[in-house]
Amino acid sequence: MSIDELHADAVRTLTGWRSTSDEAELARKRTLELLADGPVAMTRAHRTGHVTASALIVDGDGRLLLCLHGRLGMWMQLGGHCEAGDAGLAAAALREATEESGIAGLLLDPDPIDIDIHEVRCGAAESAPAEPSVHFDVRFLLRCPAGTREQISDESEKLGWFVPEALPAPLASGTARQIAPALARL
Repeated sequence: MSIDELHADAVRTLTGWRSTSDEAELARKRTLELLADGPVAMTRAHRTGHVTASALIVDGDGRLLLCLHGRLGMWMQLGGHCEAGDAGLAAAALREATEESGIAGLLLDPDPIDIDIHEVRCGAAESAPAEPSVHFDVRFLLRCPAGTREQISDESEKLGWFVPEALPAPLASGTARQIAPALARL
């Protein structure tokens, strides 16, 4: 898809989505306001904020795969920036999670489970400080096929499976909020 088509998909997805919490509903409205800026809101070029896509990977036992983000030093779901070749917002989350986990055959639930808005520093080269930006992160559920093994990527310091009652620390803000809606769909 082009960035224009990716933008249209994001607007369509969020316009029709039934939020999973009051916080997610507020984030949905704020993200639609951001998307009113046009397709640039899907890219890092929109420095005041842009849409990202991530996914919570859950296995058949209800365990969650989280990554210890190398730059941020916090545990979170896998995901990142949308790209022009993504077939939609959900596909961007699937691509990012597949790249970061090394797991092939993840099963995508195309309906978001949460939206979280948070400030980050992204897009900088190693030698330059990153500029602040805001991620409007649309989160999806991915089911992990039995018998698969994860592989650490360049973006993760560690990957680990956790039960919802024993999450690692430090945990990125908004990570825990997406667990209940994800598990409710299993």
